[in-house]
Amino acid sequence: MSTVLAHAALRAHRPAFVGTAVAALFAATVVSASTMVLTSTNTHAVSPSARHRITTNGVGDIAAVLLIGSIYMSIFVVVATMGTAVAQQHRELALVRAIGARPRQVRRAVVLQALAASVPAALLGFVLGGTVLAPMWFHGMVTHGLVPASVPYRFSWLALPVCLAVATVTSALAALLASLRFSVLRPAHALAEAAAGRRRLGALRAPLGAVAIAAAAFLSVLLSRQSPQEANAGAFLVLLLFCAGVGLLGPRLIGPAARLVSALLGRCGPSARLAMRNVRSEPRRFGAAVIPLVLVVGFGLTKIALRTTAAHVTGSAGSRGEIWLDYLGTSLYVGFAAIASANTLAMISLERRRDLALLRVVGSQRGQIRAMACWEALVVAGTALLLGTIIALATLAPILSTTFGSPLPYVPWAVAAAIALGTVVLTVTSTGVPVQAGLRGRPIDVVRT
Repeated sequence: MSTVLAHAALRAHRPAFVGTAVAALFAATVVSASTMVLTSTNTHAVSPSARHRITTNGVGDIAAVLLIGSIYMSIFVVVATMGTAVAQQHRELALVRAIGARPRQVRRAVVLQALAASVPAALLGFVLGGTVLAPMWFHGMVTHGLVPASVPYRFSWLALPVCLAVATVTSALAALLASLRFSVLRPAHALAEAAAGRRRLGALRAPLGAVAIAAAAFLSVLLSRQSPQEANAGAFLVLLLFCAGVGLLGPRLIGPAARLVSALLGRCGPSARLAMRNVRSEPRRFGAAVIPLVLVVGFGLTKIALRTTAAHVTGSAGSRGEIWLDYLGTSLYVGFAAIASANTLAMISLERRRDLALLRVVGSQRGQIRAMACWEALVVAGTALLLGTIIALATLAPILSTTFGSPLPYVPWAVAAAIALGTVVLTVTSTGVPVQAGLRGRPIDVVRT
């Protein structure tokens, strides 16, 4: 029965699992490339002079950190994407529970769906990582003088089991976590929740989120009194705590942000007002899109501001090769979070095809619906930019105050504008393209379906 349920869900919710497959593909590509760069820079198989340069530049350590970080981000992205995909099946899962399916059968079906989407993506990611990303990465290290030109790039089959292991474990874990609570609900309760949605946070989620943010703030103040080396070492923990707190409190944060924007945009027409009501009525879903974007803005702005502030104050942002590696790692992490947010926004839009068709049946024009979707995307982007900037400033404050004597970073306006524009383009595109696809055809046919 679990296999039948999994097959039916894959056919009925193809866009959702395409998003899961894309997330798994990107994750496998980065994991594969990180593994191959790590094996190619193994100092046991190179000359003493090459070994000295690789060790001095810390190339192997950096590759290991990026590999660990990419595995961590793989878990984050796949869990976020799979959670949204499973949420779209709540009505179907509640119905099969009502006709006698057991909780373990539901969980097994969801895990099979995740594996069916992620394992083929992992195989393709292994190939892309080994033949495209890893050679570019290795060539960049040679070009920037981190690795001697005499050291060759080596394709390694060791990356294949690593990719498969990461894909199977992360996707199965994400599916299990996403379906665990819903699968044990009583069928009547599950049907009611599937129809109305879950409004409240879990009993532990809100307190844990508050504790994480309070701990990050306390650690930031504590680090501001330490040496620059200690402040720099603890800054990443501050960033993680802030992001974890925002992730746990996401549904609670999106509502006040939407109300604030509603007050500012109340005179922008009916499309803007309808968008504000939509965001306020679905805080959990839109919060799931805000959280990865906050990570994009917070992490990216922290890394960039450290370099731009150092260059502004001292005239040098650091060695050319270390700066390149830092920005490479930042780009990979930002890519993970951007895919998670784009998948969530796209799946939210695709899930509302019937709602959009109903708006057209009662007289709404296509342009009005597209404008509503654009306003929703702007609310999500604005909330992410606000929270991400606050997190970045709180993370940077102890480092900058102990190193340069001032907690305020220096970020050129062009860089800040590029970050804001990129966030807006990502949200508007991820929302607008699925909405445009959902407006095709006769609305009455969509409503009947």
